Amino acid sequence: MNRYYFYPNMRISGVVTSATGDVNGDMIPDIVYVTGYRESDVSIIQNMTLGIRDGATGVSVHIPLKENMGYDPILFLGDFTGDRINDILITIPTGGSGGTTNNYIYSFVNAEPRLLFDSDEFNQTYQYDVTYKDNYKVEVFSKRNNTRYMIDISLRESDYLNEIYDANGKLKTPISGWVDPISGLYPIDFGFDDLYDLIAYQQIAGKYHADTLGTIQNRLKWNGYMFILDYQDLAIFGSQG
Repeated sequence: MNRYYFYPNMRISGVVTSATGDVNGDMIPDIVYVTGYRESDVSIIQNMTLGIRDGATGVSVHIPLKENMGYDPILFLGDFTGDRINDILITIPTGGSGGTTNNYIYSFVNAEPRLLFDSDEFNQTYQYDVTYKDNYKVEVFSKRNNTRYMIDISLRESDYLNEIYDANGKLKTPISGWVDPISGLYPIDFGFDDLYDLIAYQQIAGKYHADTLGTIQNRLKWNGYMFILDYQDLAIFGSQG
């Protein structure tokens, strides 16, 4: 017996990844899997759908994913909410520049799917301003928590700096960068108690996409209703020599 949740024109062709664990709370392992369609072994996977097969009854539920195209999805089963029942994290690499991913977390307690995390909603909520300043500085302002960071770029190569600043360290023209959507979402068991938080990484770009200035790192915790920001920091790369 199967129970389906369909989007129009959904196409299912085969299982591309799977994991096993109790996700509905009956203490019997279930099979969690992702189906999709692709033209060849190396092409993008289309029409990806999350499936859960009840280990006790054999009933399967299929949940279409909002962003359902990408490469080789990854499944992780673990408890994010504290109810001691595995939730389902699915990560889908987009294949785009910056290594961005689409990410969803579902609860399936009592065989009812509930979306706990949607990377699209996160990306819309966590917005930033990246602004070049005089004296070889770049300011990153996180609007979500009203926090400012200052990156010192004075150790960058001279050709790069000379394009941006005059001999006195003044900007030749205003320049803005940006922060990418999530490029990595990772479950972390900080308390060694089998309860997971999330670390969301976002790349900071300067003049162009490959001009990486650092990475925003957001730690997210479940508060009983949603994932909230626990802390945020900014990591930068060192300079050799």
